[in-house]
Amino acid sequence: MDVMRLAVQPGAYAEAAMKSAEDLIARARRGDEEAFRLIFERYTRPIISFIFYMVNRADLAEELAQETFVRAYKNLDALRDEAKLSTWLFGIARNIARESLRNRHREQFQVELSDRTVLEMSAHESSPAGRLLDKELNNMVRDALSRLDEDKRLVFTLKVYQERSYDEIAEITGFTIPKIRNDLHRARAEMRRRLGPYLGEIR
Repeated sequence: MDVMRLAVQPGAYAEAAMKSAEDLIARARRGDEEAFRLIFERYTRPIISFIFYMVNRADLAEELAQETFVRAYKNLDALRDEAKLSTWLFGIARNIARESLRNRHREQFQVELSDRTVLEMSAHESSPAGRLLDKELNNMVRDALSRLDEDKRLVFTLKVYQERSYDEIAEITGFTIPKIRNDLHRARAEMRRRLGPYLGEIR
């Protein structure tokens, strides 16, 4: 199945929002590519964003997101609780991102990134100086994230950028809630220490 071909068929999001995960998964299990396309369209942006914050490279995030959906498509029968589709997908994405990081030995990523594409910054036009400052700020945030150890970066990304609950993070990561709270506290402290001089307090 050509998963990325699904991304070029627009207009399905509203329809997807009206359908239950259970119905879509049941249809996808029967080989209905349209159903899986709707799943893909619903979750592809948050999955790409999540992976990006883990690997810090836009092109790699898209590649690993594609692998996430390929793996999900091949393993739909392993999903036992359809109501937790998003948690299951994030779990697959987490594993794939970790595999990539380990295989590449935490190589240094130096890629120019459009704020509008992944970080979803404001779409209004800014001055050249403003765009330069935004770029420098994004680079500082990305650098600070990359310096967190893997567990802290994973928890911080899920909580701060994906706004997942502690219970959801526990399901995605397999961590206990006390560990999640501790890692999140330490991650915020590290981010505050690194970015505080530029941003003030990080809440």
